[in-house]
Amino acid sequence: MRGLLLWCAQNPWLAAHVPRWRFARRAVRRFLPGEGFEAALKAAVDFKANGVGALFTLLGENVTDLADANRVVEHYEEVLAASAEVQAEVSVKPTQLGLDIDPEAAYANLRRLARASANARSFLWIDMEGSAYTDRTLDLYKEVHAEHSHTGIALQAYLHRTVSDVVRLIPARPAIRLVKGAYSEPASIAFSARHEVDENYLALCTLMLPEVKRRNVRLVIATHDTDLIARAWRFGQALGMDRARFEIAMLYGIRTDQQLRLAREGFAVRDLISWGDAWYAWYLRRLAERPANMWFVARQLLP
Repeated sequence: MRGLLLWCAQNPWLAAHVPRWRFARRAVRRFLPGEGFEAALKAAVDFKANGVGALFTLLGENVTDLADANRVVEHYEEVLAASAEVQAEVSVKPTQLGLDIDPEAAYANLRRLARASANARSFLWIDMEGSAYTDRTLDLYKEVHAEHSHTGIALQAYLHRTVSDVVRLIPARPAIRLVKGAYSEPASIAFSARHEVDENYLALCTLMLPEVKRRNVRLVIATHDTDLIARAWRFGQALGMDRARFEIAMLYGIRTDQQLRLAREGFAVRDLISWGDAWYAWYLRRLAERPANMWFVARQLLP
């Protein structure tokens, strides 16, 4: 099922046609409060009232025109200015900022957003895309982070290389949002079995949590797997960590009850809230992360 969903996410015909289907637009509402930022902001306000923070991201990737990349930057600047009341952070994809067209332009756009984030007293996250972009994304992060410490990067636990990337980043005191990974990658560079990804995820947490305790790393555990979160927290407890410094992130519309529970228990929880009309590939990758959600999609076919 996961392989099929990832194939669908990359299929040009489906990408052009599925977003027009009414049942598909109904189904995606599980993961999006709406296509506009106003809906995302309202959702963030509601979450804040329950002790859950927000992480905002505008959907879209692989822009082919630098003018479009500039519009993305301008939009994020408006988002940062409007988000002061909810103290939201933002996350952006490098290909959304022009990495496919001009790496220097993408770097300039990231620096611009880092400055805007600092001015808003917020935090800028750089998303990780497919493995073809891993090295370039890490290079961008290292350059931006050297100037702006309030920046972080998403790393993918299913890649074999991630442990080495973490070790190389630690001396720079990075912020890392650890995800499992949602792209189709060959077995030569990525774990494919779920238990292998989970084991590597926990191993990476075990590597980084002592550095979190020493304040050398900011780690955000981005998974909906509450058993995995509990196992990582048991190690955090053994280190004597404070719950407020044990950070967790989940997607809007997934395990909201668990997000609220973890927040009530004193953990730092953020809900990743997305908006925009470029949702097709993103949505299919979300389903691939948790194929059980296909039942929700199937229900949308019924009257």
